[in-house]
Amino acid sequence: MHGTRATERLDPLDGLRTPGGPCCDVFLTGTVFLDIIFTGLDSTPVRGTETWARGMGSSPGGVANMATALARLGLRTALAAAFGDDHYGEYCWDALADGEGIDLGMSRTVPGWHSPVTVSMAYEGERTMVSHGHEAPPPGGSAPFPTCPPRARAAIASLVPGHRQDWVETAARNNALIFADVGWDDTGRWDLAGLGDLEHCEAFLPNAEEAMRYTRTDCPRRAAHRLAEKVPLAVVTLGAEGAYAVDGRTGESAEVPAIAVEALDPTGAGDVFVAGFVTGTLAGWPLADRLAFAGLTAALSVQEFGGSLSAPGWSEIAAWWQQVQGYDAQDQEALSRYAFLEGLLPADVRPWPLRRAVPTIGFRA
Repeated sequence: MHGTRATERLDPLDGLRTPGGPCCDVFLTGTVFLDIIFTGLDSTPVRGTETWARGMGSSPGGVANMATALARLGLRTALAAAFGDDHYGEYCWDALADGEGIDLGMSRTVPGWHSPVTVSMAYEGERTMVSHGHEAPPPGGSAPFPTCPPRARAAIASLVPGHRQDWVETAARNNALIFADVGWDDTGRWDLAGLGDLEHCEAFLPNAEEAMRYTRTDCPRRAAHRLAEKVPLAVVTLGAEGAYAVDGRTGESAEVPAIAVEALDPTGAGDVFVAGFVTGTLAGWPLADRLAFAGLTAALSVQEFGGSLSAPGWSEIAAWWQQVQGYDAQDQEALSRYAFLEGLLPADVRPWPLRRAVPTIGFRA
């Protein structure tokens, strides 16, 4: 369990900030869930029996996974979301605003609406989830939410086939770089033309299966090149094989293998990967470094349980870098892939005493 965690106040964009620049680094919107995660299950629960888990945690989930991952990497993050006026909603709001320092100025509490909940069971490196919730009523009865995103360096969107989100175009028009992922296409069409907001995107980050289906290819790397004809940056995650990216502007490509770790819970790892890639992009790092950093942060996250609970900060990254350099049998060629961290991590780690998302609801000071 993480409980209260300390991290240093490292700002990856410190040298890029100007008095007239955006006050927000990343804007995102979506649904916040209360995640309840059971770990330490040896196998799938059997129908008609009771199964005891060796571990349990609770934390804000859904879009909160991405928001937390961004904030822990030092990006000034603004989230527009609806929160229930129940205890779960209050807990999620406090954990994100007070615990993670996320700007909830565009978020709202909805009277009479209960928080969506997901119960996740992690076993054998995979997860099974059960969710419940109802769509939050829009503010004012019919107005879209959010109506106007804040000025930001970047925004993160989840593309929906056949549906445009007005705020995405507005954010892009205000010079925000749009980073987008996509979910499974339940219609089975897998039509790139149906992703209307793709035209506003700086980067598109599907997984291998999604990329191949959208491009009608049988190779994720070939799919990435095909997608780079549509967006400036195409990044395809390859699961245990790592990730592959293509810069459509320059033709540059990069591939980084995954870091071998013992995965406890993959919940939120994709969100952490995107957060790492966004951080490197806004900081102006080379493509291969961005890809390596994204993969590293995702690998660190799966070694803990609980979505937003597991998102690493700079202290975890620094600890990993210090640890792997101490292995006598370390593959030096593989280690050199992460040498760029040397100039980023502070020599003196100073704790940043924020109250993090805690692994159990109910404890009182």
